[in-house]
Amino acid sequence: MTFTRHFKNITKNDAALAGGKGASLGEMTRVGIPVPPGFVLLSQAFDAFIKANGLEAEIEAALDSVNPQQMHSVEQASTRIQTLIIAAKMPSDIEHEITDQFEKLQTRYVAVRSSATAEDSAHAAWAGQLDTFLNTTQTSVLENVKKCWASLFTPRAIFYRFEKGLHNQRISVAVVIQKMVESEISGIAFSVHPVTQDRNQLIIEAAYGLGEAVVSGSITPDSYVVEKNTWLITSVYIADQDQEIVRLATGGNEWKPVTESRKDKQKLTRDQILELAKLIALIEDHYGFPVDVEWALENRKFYITQSRPITTLTA
Repeated sequence: MTFTRHFKNITKNDAALAGGKGASLGEMTRVGIPVPPGFVLLSQAFDAFIKANGLEAEIEAALDSVNPQQMHSVEQASTRIQTLIIAAKMPSDIEHEITDQFEKLQTRYVAVRSSATAEDSAHAAWAGQLDTFLNTTQTSVLENVKKCWASLFTPRAIFYRFEKGLHNQRISVAVVIQKMVESEISGIAFSVHPVTQDRNQLIIEAAYGLGEAVVSGSITPDSYVVEKNTWLITSVYIADQDQEIVRLATGGNEWKPVTESRKDKQKLTRDQILELAKLIALIEDHYGFPVDVEWALENRKFYITQSRPITTLTA
């Protein structure tokens, strides 16, 4: 059995195997969008891991005990299931395949991202429900894979299943393992302005360092509004930024002060804003629906690290 698949061999139709995130990264890679190279540990690896360790019945029993109206029952089930997964042994065939594929990436650091197989439809978004581990090294990759699997059962993710009526649906999880971009600037973008809902307005948010600072809401980013029919930048907001997330030499991340000379500067130039805006519009055109994108800039080159449908539009 093959447990991994390179991005270039995954399409948008492979969400059952690669999860929503993995399927999107594969699709974008295949059509020439600049995506950092990587592979997906397919959902069948998680299923094989659960089976090899005999955890199926215990997980089902823990989920059956949940009353979503009683938060303590959600928390108890979560603790039980996550403890079982983290403590269980990684089957050697899965371990060897992850190690082999990691070495083929020829990089010291990867991002390890959960990718749920019931992820990111127009009505439900698992974004933010499951875990991501940036700047993971080969020594910690197996442990972080297990943590991604376990994050399918955090209290928040369990509650979300019940809230969205997914608790009787079999949900698995794939794991994206992707070469880490050491971004000088990064952020998110929406191909339709999520506040005005104007489909001709595209908005980009940008900050120094790794994108986690923006995604987590820990800092206020710059924001730039671009009109798609004229490519005019109609609004520029420049945010002062005191701290950024950077890579630790040993792997993992840390907050670091932004140098005084950069604090109040605009993060992207006009040309960079338009280059990125056109890339976001290209992704929207390819999918045929509005997209929410995570991006990174390293050595003056833009990379797309995630794309999913915008789930908050009402019009």
